Amino acid sequence: MKTRDRILFCALELFNQQGEPNVTTLEIANELDISPGNLYYHFHGKEPLIMELLKRFQSEMAPLLDPPEDIQLDAEDYWLFISLIVEHLSNFRFLFQDLSNLAGRFPKLGRSIRDWLNELKQTVASLLARLKAEGYLESDTPALGQLVEQITLTLLFSLDYQRILGRPGETRLVVFQVMMLAIPHLKQSSRAPAEQQARRFLES
Repeated sequence: MKTRDRILFCALELFNQQGEPNVTTLEIANELDISPGNLYYHFHGKEPLIMELLKRFQSEMAPLLDPPEDIQLDAEDYWLFISLIVEHLSNFRFLFQDLSNLAGRFPKLGRSIRDWLNELKQTVASLLARLKAEGYLESDTPALGQLVEQITLTLLFSLDYQRILGRPGETRLVVFQVMMLAIPHLKQSSRAPAEQQARRFLES
């Protein structure tokens, strides 16, 4: 593995474990057993390092935020799709542990995150619209708009909320929470199967 990639991998692990504000570039260099000058050669400070991790996060998320419209999905596929989004969020969870602070300290990151959040919300709205078009959802547009906001907040902050409570931060619980938010908006005939699948996610 190239030194640049090793730095990114190590920084991501330390940021996720300890929180980005608690990790210095010197600590990253020490963890890798390289000189601070070597790290500085690849990344001139912490901001370029964080921005490169954000770029990689966005690149990995891009296929999930732009799913092909011509693919036929079963009802269960939508929740599996949500679980993939949660897994990627978990892999870069440091970005969302103190998002307002991070965006305030690094304005360029803040702008990028806001653009990405809009893409996430558009994707969630598109998935709900497809569910409604396929006859699974029955709520009106204003209610679904509010559901988009609730799902987005849950996706972004549920893992960190679990950790605040002293829990390990389980992705399956986030998927369960998202499904339980959506179930009241499903048609009556679709609710019981969705509840059963939600329980399977939680118990798996």
